[in-house]
Amino acid sequence: MTASSPDLGPRSTRLAPADAAIFETFVVPRYLSLFGELALETIVEVESAEVVHFGCRTGYPDRGLALRLPGARILGLDESRAAIELARAKAATMPDMTAEYGLLDAFPTSLPDAAFTHALALHPLAAPEERMQLVAEMARVLAPGGQLVIAIPLRGSFGEVADLLRECSLKRDDTRLAAAVERAMSQRPTVEAFSSEIEEAGFRDVDVTLRPCAVEFANGRAFVEDPITRLLLMPEFRRNLGTEEAAKPFDYVRDAIDKYWSEGEFELSVHVGCVTARR
Repeated sequence: MTASSPDLGPRSTRLAPADAAIFETFVVPRYLSLFGELALETIVEVESAEVVHFGCRTGYPDRGLALRLPGARILGLDESRAAIELARAKAATMPDMTAEYGLLDAFPTSLPDAAFTHALALHPLAAPEERMQLVAEMARVLAPGGQLVIAIPLRGSFGEVADLLRECSLKRDDTRLAAAVERAMSQRPTVEAFSSEIEEAGFRDVDVTLRPCAVEFANGRAFVEDPITRLLLMPEFRRNLGTEEAAKPFDYVRDAIDKYWSEGEFELSVHVGCVTARR
């Protein structure tokens, strides 16, 4: 499924074929499941459900959706062709799940208006303007009474990394980095701000659930090189910091984790927030 302009361009996070398999094997169970499990808990059961999953990556949690909504038709869209191909291969092994997958090139998509009972997204980009493009598209494609479900890291997530980046900026007298860190952290909404965003987009019965979690890493190098960081967190960190030159600050983060957490595992705080609303 392709779509019209504006093009996603440099904001895209396409996965290479090898990375798609790594994402499915390591990122989904250790990290993305924190968002998927909470999202699945909020799904409203209806007959003859038609679900669109934006940014579906490798097709998680579509199996869970099928179990929660027997007989549902699921359409997954993602900008990564390799991820879509893996999602299709997984779906082919699940004869009791009706799902198809296509490419998401831009918003608005070519999907018909008011065609879906549910619209889902896990861990979309944190930048408010990008998130609101997604919410507007969900509003367009949902039928009256349809359910929106979005799970994202809320304000306070990744605070340990932010603190180390602040320390780096202070030691290097890098005011640009300091300002970028504060801007990036403020882009993540609070529970109240997230709820207001969805209400302002025309949704009703808005409810946000917050679930604090932690992801463990053995040391600084494990954090920097982990597929969670490399494939999902780092692209977003770079985008939200407004720079592609993130190597040196994150070298500092790696070394600081090794120093400060030398006696134990490094835990990364994630404030998982899931909003549900009706069209």
